[in-house]
Amino acid sequence: MFARQLPWAAPAVLLLAGCIAYSPNNLHAGATQADVIAAMGPPTGRYALPQGGARLEFARGPQGRETFMVDFDATGGMTQWQQVLLPWTFSQIAAGTSTEELLMRIGHPAEAKRYPRQQLSVWSYRYPTNDCLWYQVQIGDDGLVIGVGQGIDPQCDAPSDRAP
Repeated sequence: MFARQLPWAAPAVLLLAGCIAYSPNNLHAGATQADVIAAMGPPTGRYALPQGGARLEFARGPQGRETFMVDFDATGGMTQWQQVLLPWTFSQIAAGTSTEELLMRIGHPAEAKRYPRQQLSVWSYRYPTNDCLWYQVQIGDDGLVIGVGQGIDPQCDAPSDRAP
C-alpha cells in the first residue's frame, strides 16, 4: 500500500520544497548567509550595509514581480527580510538617488533600456498589482535618478488583430 502512495507523494514533497524556497518566510533571525542561500538559491545581488552588514537580493516570480531583500549584521546573522517591489518602497525613490542606492533598495529591474539621444536609461520593475502597472525609473548618464513613475506594462496589452 505504501508503494502505491509514493508516486503522488514525491511530487507533493518537491512542490512543497519549492514553495518554501520561494520566500524567506521560514527563515529565522540569526540564520547565516549560507542557510539563506541553501534555502533560497543564489542571490541576484549583494550589497554592503553600514556597520559591516550585508544585504542579499533574491528576485522572484514570473517577470520579477517580487524581490526579497535579506539583511545580515556584521556577525553574519540574518536580522530582517522584506519584499521590496511595493508602492511604499517605490515612494522612497527620489530624484538624485544613485544607481547603487536604487539597486540596494529595490534590486535589479525586470527590464532596462538605454536612450542615447535623451542621455538616459529607463529601468522598469514589474510588481504585484491588479492594474497591470510597472514602476519605471529614469536614470541620467551621471548614474542619478532624474524621474520616476508608473505606466501600463506592455506585456499586458492584448495583441492587435489588425494588420500593421
